[in-house]
Amino acid sequence: MTRTRFIAGGVIAALAIGAFVVSPAAVTERAAWVAADPVRLVAVALALAAIRPFLAWPTTLLALLIGYGFGPIGIPFALALIVATSIPPYLVARRYGRGGRLAEIGEEAISVTGTVRGVTASRLIPLPSDVVSVASGVANVPLGAFVLGTALGEIPWAVAGVVAGASVETLTTESLDAVLHPEFIALIALGGVALLVGPAYRYYRENRENERANVGQHQ
Repeated sequence: MTRTRFIAGGVIAALAIGAFVVSPAAVTERAAWVAADPVRLVAVALALAAIRPFLAWPTTLLALLIGYGFGPIGIPFALALIVATSIPPYLVARRYGRGGRLAEIGEEAISVTGTVRGVTASRLIPLPSDVVSVASGVANVPLGAFVLGTALGEIPWAVAGVVAGASVETLTTESLDAVLHPEFIALIALGGVALLVGPAYRYYRENRENERANVGQHQ
C-alpha cells in the first residue's frame, strides 16, 4: 500500500468513526448553555469549525448554532467559519491526492469552468461540503480561488442556516430540516447549474468547431 493510499484510508476511517460515535445532537442538546454566553459561543463555534471535517458534520450546523446565539447579525461570522472549516480537507487532498486520472479530470473540468466559477457552482449544488473541498484540492485549484469560490457559493446556505437558527426557541437536529427544504435546495442548485451552462456551451462549441476544422483539413 502506498503512502498516499494509507493516509487517505486513515482519513476516511477517522471520518467514519467520528460520524458514528459523535453526532450533531451532542451540540444541539447543549446549545442553550453555549449561547447564553457570547464569549463561550464564539469559543465553541471556533472549536467546532476546527474539528467538524473529522466528524463529517454538515457545515450548516455551524450556521444554525451561530444564528441561535447571535441572530442574523451572525451571518458574516457563520460564513467565515464555513469557509475556514472547508480548508483542511482541501489542503490534505491537494497535498496527497495529486496525480492520477481523477486529478486530470478535475483539472480539465476546472479549465473549462474557471476556478472561482467552478468552486462557486459546486457549492451551490447540494453536494457534501467535504467532497467539494477534496475535489478542489485534487484538481489543484489555487487556495485563493478556492476560498473565494467557497465564500460565494456558501452564502445562501449560511444565510438560511443562521435565519433558521434564529427562528427557533430550542435548537435540535431537526432544525436542519428548516434549511434543507426541497424547494430551497432546488432553487439554489439551479443557480449552480446556471453558472455552468455558459462555459459548458462554449466548450461544446469549440470542440465542434475543432472537429469541423480537422475534417476540412483531411478532405
